[in-house]
Amino acid sequence: MMVRRRIVAVASALLVSLSLSACAGPAARTESTPAPSDVSADVAPFYEQVLTWTSCEKEMQCATATAPLDWSDPARDSIDLALIRHAATAAGAPIGSVLVNPGGPGGSGYDFIADSLDYAVSADLQKRFDIVGFDPRGVNRSSAVSCHDDPAELDSFLYDITPGEVGSDEWIAAAQAANTAFGQRCLTQTGDLLGFVDTVSAARDLDLLRAVLGDTKLNYLGFSYGTLLGATYAELYPQNTGRLVLDGALDPTSTSFDVSVTQAKGFESAMRAFLADCASASECPFSGSTDDSMLKVRALLDRLDASPIRNTDGRELGSNAMTSAIVLPLYSKDNWPYLQQLFGAVMKGDAKLAFTLADSYNGRDVDGTYIDNSLEARLAINCLDYASQADVSVMREEATELAVAAPVLGKQLSYGDLGCLGWPVAAASQRPVIDGAGAADILVVGTTNDPATPYSWAQALARQLESGHLVTYAGEGHTAYNKSNDCVDSTVDDYFITGTVPASDPMC
Repeated sequence: MMVRRRIVAVASALLVSLSLSACAGPAARTESTPAPSDVSADVAPFYEQVLTWTSCEKEMQCATATAPLDWSDPARDSIDLALIRHAATAAGAPIGSVLVNPGGPGGSGYDFIADSLDYAVSADLQKRFDIVGFDPRGVNRSSAVSCHDDPAELDSFLYDITPGEVGSDEWIAAAQAANTAFGQRCLTQTGDLLGFVDTVSAARDLDLLRAVLGDTKLNYLGFSYGTLLGATYAELYPQNTGRLVLDGALDPTSTSFDVSVTQAKGFESAMRAFLADCASASECPFSGSTDDSMLKVRALLDRLDASPIRNTDGRELGSNAMTSAIVLPLYSKDNWPYLQQLFGAVMKGDAKLAFTLADSYNGRDVDGTYIDNSLEARLAINCLDYASQADVSVMREEATELAVAAPVLGKQLSYGDLGCLGWPVAAASQRPVIDGAGAADILVVGTTNDPATPYSWAQALARQLESGHLVTYAGEGHTAYNKSNDCVDSTVDDYFITGTVPASDPMC
């Protein structure tokens, strides 16, 4: 469940089964129904389509919906949207469907539900709702972005060490050339779809999915980037909102640089929490105060810039791959033991665990292949959603600001705009204001020390949405629902099942 992909320096945030007869699901439509009266004639055929569900993933059902490639010109071409459904298990008709997005952008909702249903939603929701995962446009099993023929090309793009000092003319030129070439490969292999994987288009798809699933209102659970998709839906279709939960929220008003600064601070805060916890462990590779340990982490990253560590497969571990390896375990306190092992190994000159973690972050399998297209999709979506800074002098000023705001990780999160600067498809000229005027009540869940989507973003989104209600979880980690906190879980489940909205923030 990741958020904003930093292509040049490093990624900032990610990250993240009933009887076959039950999966027949009473929600399936068996015949076409007229499109809603507020749907234009040129998109009505899409709304009137009937899904064909087939058994899949042992105890679930799958279907493929068709959507316009370009919602402003529906006759131009169409795309496929992959769906998976776990039918409600309680007797009788389900309350409806809950569509789930795991984040990214680029995360596969299909895989999330197929592989991690119990992690995604509680048993109570599984009883009362059909739980539906979907791959947004550009992602995985849906009509997908593709940027390489050979995994070695993606290896080179992700792991090759850019020559020169970070921020120097040499370094910027090399990084921009690599990113531009990669973007051109994406355009060549993806075609027109590359220009239509933006979040607004995906939100229009979401309303189409609501309709073809037979729901008059959208019930939706979005994590991380999925909160932006859900908020965008509320802005476009407030009259069709049912029960929306947005967990690990993004602030829709944030610029690309705002995201970098806020996330850098978030990951540094999580790093400090880890180091304070590590100090009491018998095999912690750090000693001294938390401040001293933070300086040691920065010194280690600098050493890797000057002298990368060669892995057994020939790849070299520089500071960028190391930062990806660091960031992944910071998403959850449960994974902090990996951080302790990571630092201990790299300090001894062993890069194996670092590449294992970085590969997991990037979706690279042990055989060197990539398990899905999440990285390419994330880049393509972000490059359409966020306008890039083209002035190198401004980039350098921002890099200085980042280094002050986050002395340990700020350097690795700087110059991210280079990743989209040579992108072959232009971003939207401006991001829409989102207030969801007229939408039903929306729950916005925020974790106080969430490194990837900091708590301040949840506060901001809850304020911006006219019907937003903040649910605070005081704790560590990225997202809060269904993570063993009874207060958060009961608040969300009660809202979905009965429509109950807390009178005030429950401060879980």
